[in-house]
Amino acid sequence: MMKVEEATLTFPSLPVLLIDDEKFFLEAAAMMLEQDGIANTIQCIDSRNVAGILQKIDVSVVVMDMTMPHIGGEQLLESVSRDYPDIPVIVLTALDDVKLAVQCMKNGAFDYLVKPVDAGTLCATTRRAIEYRQLKDENQRLKNYLLTDGLDHPEAFSAIITASPRMRSIFQYAEAIASTALPVLVTGETGSGKELLARAIHNVSGRKGNFVAVNIAGLDETLFADTLFGHTRGAFTDARDNRRGLIVQAAGGTLFLDEIGELSAASQVKLLRLLQEGSYYPLGEDRPVQSDARILVATNKNLAEALNRETFRKDLYYRLRGHQIHLPPLRDRKEDILPLLEHFLKIASRSLGKEPPPYPPELAILLSSYHFPGNIRELEAMVLDAVARHKKGILSLGSFREIITEPILDTTNLQTSQSIPWESLFDGRFPSLKEIQDSLIAEALRIAEGNQTIAASMLGINRKTLNKKLLRDKEN
Repeated sequence: MMKVEEATLTFPSLPVLLIDDEKFFLEAAAMMLEQDGIANTIQCIDSRNVAGILQKIDVSVVVMDMTMPHIGGEQLLESVSRDYPDIPVIVLTALDDVKLAVQCMKNGAFDYLVKPVDAGTLCATTRRAIEYRQLKDENQRLKNYLLTDGLDHPEAFSAIITASPRMRSIFQYAEAIASTALPVLVTGETGSGKELLARAIHNVSGRKGNFVAVNIAGLDETLFADTLFGHTRGAFTDARDNRRGLIVQAAGGTLFLDEIGELSAASQVKLLRLLQEGSYYPLGEDRPVQSDARILVATNKNLAEALNRETFRKDLYYRLRGHQIHLPPLRDRKEDILPLLEHFLKIASRSLGKEPPPYPPELAILLSSYHFPGNIRELEAMVLDAVARHKKGILSLGSFREIITEPILDTTNLQTSQSIPWESLFDGRFPSLKEIQDSLIAEALRIAEGNQTIAASMLGINRKTLNKKLLRDKEN
């Protein structure tokens, strides 16, 4: 049988306070919670000590019996709800009394359970209470960020070069949710920086474990389970030795699953179990292993459409959407183009053993006219290619123009329905060739912000020819 290294369980970050005058029940409840991955607990056998504990220690949830000597359950519930309104309280009682249950809920109880309570009910209710507390804390942090407009850990986001107010708002939200255990779904186009943001969330979270990234595109059910969960010797034909999965490497840290939209149906079930129960089964093992790795996922696909096609499970989707962050494409934050250009010029020059070359002012305008289908990754590749070609003097626009002036569509196969509706632009009539030419020149100049060199490149002519056409039109 495989010996799996247990994670250093720290869930939840704030302890669960168990209060009961029966030592046996306290120990049994703590054991049930620990087996479900809720290992951070405090046991209190005397209700008179609760006030002192809560003054010294911030707890996530209180689980308390109603029938206790000294300070009774009703009095204790009232005082905890009054003095610590953010702490959810789960009430346990041997009396299956509807009136008592209603009164407890009115007095601020989060939930009401009747003894003897089974492990599944206790653990599920406690997990819901923990998530509720985390959401309340996150909401408070978000309010604080909105009021201060600041970041507590700006260094964690230093790898993401940006001057965009929209991105700064994303950083504030990411910082507010970083310390929780809830999953985060990061969406955005290819090359928009999803993994960098996931790393930043891990860096802010305070987790002591590693950040482990896995691209799961193309992994079938067996390979997915083997990569993440590992296997025991003899689990399948080529399993000659025990193998630890990547989730063990992420113990106490963060497991980042990229391209989550490509996950197979069978693998979706395994991931859902991990999120719901905090446990998994290595291949060939019949005992579950607990995990405290925080799960972050990313995709460039529209998961809502996948739900409609029934290729992605709804229950998994809503589990993954504990929090969701969408990264805008580069074309929607053009204020980032110039700082990214200068950043990549330095990196490319350093890697090629050159001094960063100066660039012409037209380059910034040329880049701002481009739609960047490959986003930041494409800009980085463009800069590296230009620096590699550079010999001396000012950086040439040539390599950039080769990409930016490429036609977006293959016009040889355009159907009539894809043609430009010129008649709708010219009051129902078909325009003259000169009107079409003038419209194209005006649009190119608009996109190029009046720069004739860039506009001419976009039109496939040289600047001298464009200048002559503009002078001729002005004279006429």
